Amino acid sequence: MDRIILHSDLNNFYASVECMLDPTLRGKPVAVCGSIEERHGIVLAKNYEAKAYGIQTGETVVEAFRKCPMLISVEPRFDNYIRYSRFVRSIYERYTDLIEPFGMDECWLDVTASTELFGNGREIAYKIKESVKRELGLTVSVGVSFNKIFAKLGSDMKKPDAVTLISRDNFRDKIWRLPASDIMGVGRATSAKLEHYGIQTIGQLANTDPGFLYKILKSHGLLIWRYANGYDCSPVCNMNWQSPIKSIGHGMTTRRDLVDSDDVLHVLLELAYDIGHKLRKNMLSACGVSLCIRDCELKFKEWQCRLPLATQSETYIAKTAYKLFVSQYEWERNIRSVTLRAINLVPSCMPEQLDLFSKRSYVERLERIDEVSDRLRERFGEKAIKKACLINLDSLSPERSKGIKMPTGMIMCM
Repeated sequence: MDRIILHSDLNNFYASVECMLDPTLRGKPVAVCGSIEERHGIVLAKNYEAKAYGIQTGETVVEAFRKCPMLISVEPRFDNYIRYSRFVRSIYERYTDLIEPFGMDECWLDVTASTELFGNGREIAYKIKESVKRELGLTVSVGVSFNKIFAKLGSDMKKPDAVTLISRDNFRDKIWRLPASDIMGVGRATSAKLEHYGIQTIGQLANTDPGFLYKILKSHGLLIWRYANGYDCSPVCNMNWQSPIKSIGHGMTTRRDLVDSDDVLHVLLELAYDIGHKLRKNMLSACGVSLCIRDCELKFKEWQCRLPLATQSETYIAKTAYKLFVSQYEWERNIRSVTLRAINLVPSCMPEQLDLFSKRSYVERLERIDEVSDRLRERFGEKAIKKACLINLDSLSPERSKGIKMPTGMIMCM
């Protein structure tokens, strides 16, 4: 017997919440946008009225207003979005406890065992859709299928406020003509590589020799081949399941461009403070660092390296990332934002094989300093102690906000 998997996607979630809470916004072009003053001036979400003007998520607010001068820009209120995300999930819980979040506004549901009580997959999807609309004033698009990949594809195929069924009998006719980029796992780089070899649709991907896909894309090629053929059998996790933390990161768009290496070092030390604190809180150590730089023309560069020793030390992580930056970055353009991540995480109690030249005593000394700093901040406040070089960093950095654990297993300080 096939499983019955739903993928429920809240339509234009941030913008829909804002329009629902403020009825005067309904019927008008609305976009939820970051702060221009803090240089986060991009469109985070838009409603369908704004979309009709060609406004896209991720473009700058200036570009959005060029397309639609009467656009209403609303600042994001993440506390409200988290609250309504929880309200929606409480509706899902009426039908199953197999609920796996995929971001704040998307969830997979396995309702296979619920059909005797609530009807078939399509009927359950319609009940969920109508309950969300009636009780919360929001709309969802729901995909219904026999695996997670096709269920998600179904929720994307028809929006807003719709239910789309992709069955084992009809999936070839229904989705194989769609672009390969529509299926989960085929991003821009993968899509470009597939197009280079004439693979443009999901059907062409499904019918390509898996050995050839492995040759050009390694194991990822085999994965997307399985997706295209409907062979995905990954389970929907229980709602109480917590994904293991795979990385801890913090990114910052600075108030002004970074113009030299000292600026970058100061930002790395600030970012590493949050990362080190969360490593200690979760009793984890990092075995590597990843650094992503975005320059003033919004072009990204990313590098990573292993740490000589597993550590929770924010100073050691920051200095390692700084060495990586100095060795890799050429100052062709000034820098707009920096993202630092602690990767290859291991339990802090895990034994470690040292060599004769390891500087373990130096790293342990740094970790003890960080632990004392944590205790001082807990007792006397966040600003009780700070590195001297960071005292004037307020000219560079926006106000710190809370961290959020993403469904991918990454903790990101937003």
